[in-house]
Amino acid sequence: MTGSPFDAELLDRATKLIADYAARGKMIATVESCTGGLVAGLLTEVAGSSAVVDRGFVTYSNEAKTDLVGVPRELILANGAVSAPVARAMAEGALARSRAGVTVAITGVAGPGGGTQDKPVGLVHFACARRGGETVNVEKRFGDLGRPAVRRAAILQALELLAARAG
Repeated sequence: MTGSPFDAELLDRATKLIADYAARGKMIATVESCTGGLVAGLLTEVAGSSAVVDRGFVTYSNEAKTDLVGVPRELILANGAVSAPVARAMAEGALARSRAGVTVAITGVAGPGGGTQDKPVGLVHFACARRGGETVNVEKRFGDLGRPAVRRAAILQALELLAARAG
């Protein structure tokens, strides 16, 4: 295999993000469910990312969310894995379990199945936590674009959140 599995737009955004964080001396951790580690994979595709990317948690199952980043089981039972409170707990849990100054969490329904009337395919919750700062939540309803497009849109949103929280 030659070349990157990521397209030029994603690589360009990731390269700028890594350079920005490196210049600020800050590290990133990701905690990903529906993207399955794609954000961490994209960031580590960039040369020099080892100075910025501390770690990535793939928390696809509810048990992984609890075991790896400390999301309370009761929180998942009360709100569902795809929810703002769970995304927030994921981001804050990753912050507590890493050396990163900023974390981003992603949990959603990428499809094609798994959607409900309340939580349709394309619903993705994000949270971005920063040491000494507030945790920001974002909800996106990308629609039933197909699994690859929902995951790509989620990657772009995660990069935007990380870029906004760099300072």
